[in-house]
Amino acid sequence: MPPQPVAIQIWVDADACPNVVKEILFRVADRLQIVVVLVANKLLRVPPSRFIKAVQVPSGFDVADREIVRLLQTGDLVITADIPLAADVLEKGGKALNPRGEFYTKDNIQQHLTMRSFMDELRGSGVETGGPAAFSQSDRHLFASQLDQFLQKSRKR
Repeated sequence: MPPQPVAIQIWVDADACPNVVKEILFRVADRLQIVVVLVANKLLRVPPSRFIKAVQVPSGFDVADREIVRLLQTGDLVITADIPLAADVLEKGGKALNPRGEFYTKDNIQQHLTMRSFMDELRGSGVETGGPAAFSQSDRHLFASQLDQFLQKSRKR
């Protein structure tokens, strides 16, 4: 019996998305017959599949983010590490999952926005804050697990 198609789409803020996460999404797209759309301001290579699409937007600050928010429908999933984009997605009724496997929610988004603003202020005052930790095997596993749980719940609706 073929998999039941999932009615949602997955949107990927693809400019900074780790390749390993894209690979997971490509496999999910074909296995579950769910549309995955990568949005970036550069040309992206995607495997041949009727379920995987790439959208190139013009260069510019937050152009890809605005396009994702414009196109997503209530209940769609957006993969992003961009906290302001995640906030916009939640406001429009979408779901947001970062590549490290953490869902942004109405309960935690304000805390993430506040921390982002604080770190921006520190960097603006000359404090070296370092970057994010390297993407790990456990990040990959957590992302895959959270994605799988989300899609299983979506299929039951």
